[in-house]
Amino acid sequence: MNIENLLLTEDMLARYYDLNKLKKEIELEMSQLKASFHTHMDKYSGPNKKGEFIEGDYRLLRQIRKTEKFKEMDTVERLEELQMHDLIQVVKKPDDGKVKAAIELGLLREEDLEGCRVASYSQAISVKRV
Repeated sequence: MNIENLLLTEDMLARYYDLNKLKKEIELEMSQLKASFHTHMDKYSGPNKKGEFIEGDYRLLRQIRKTEKFKEMDTVERLEELQMHDLIQVVKKPDDGKVKAAIELGLLREEDLEGCRVASYSQAISVKRV
């Protein structure tokens, strides 16, 4: 698409606005349906159990994904008690709040951190009816 030929019209903005409104309505209804499906599966298959339900030409499948993480503080304490220090990560990272405060207080100069900052950008579109 050539940017010189790109034309934004009121019709395009109106269509985007209408589609975005419709998308929100659809997502809300789908969320409500999913909640009903999960309630049904919890009752008949069991909580956190995969299940299947067939009605007419449709088949509802529920899959369960399990993720486990260690409780950081408890695990670190236990590993220290067990003298398993090699299993503990030491992560060094700058404290953004303290660095900014040090710059504001004059304890650190912006130039001291030249080349250390990374900027990232994200784009968002919003169309509202005026």
